[in-house]
Amino acid sequence: MTLRDRLTDLGMLAMNGVHRMLLVTTRGRLGWTIGTMAAVELHTIGRSSGQRRSTMLTAPIHEGGRYVLVASKGGDDRHPFWYANLVAQPEVELTIRGVTRPFRARTASSAEKAELWPRIIAAYPGYRKYQTKTDRDIPVVICDPRP
Repeated sequence: MTLRDRLTDLGMLAMNGVHRMLLVTTRGRLGWTIGTMAAVELHTIGRSSGQRRSTMLTAPIHEGGRYVLVASKGGDDRHPFWYANLVAQPEVELTIRGVTRPFRARTASSAEKAELWPRIIAAYPGYRKYQTKTDRDIPVVICDPRP
């Protein structure tokens, strides 16, 4: 792992920590939305450790109980750790406004991504910039509620 990779990973951890601190210090009054996007806490199972892992993310599209996430990692050349975890174990949980519910996550097909991408960048134009920074195709993740 390069120094740049380590700094990117530390930056992501720091942003998550600040986001969680905002939620705690405001008792959830602030931090559950960022612009027009819902903020969610994604809970996965670590693909190597088997331990529960959590990360704060934005959901640029949320409708009908379905949440759409973008595995951008700020345009890094590597997938986010959370994405690798949900690919290995798609049964996940999302905490939305303090309520945790079960979901099944899956990577959007090419056709689904093509349909969703304009709406994603309308919610946050930075995603377009992230895609131009990397050669990897940034995955779009669809989280559907499960009973």
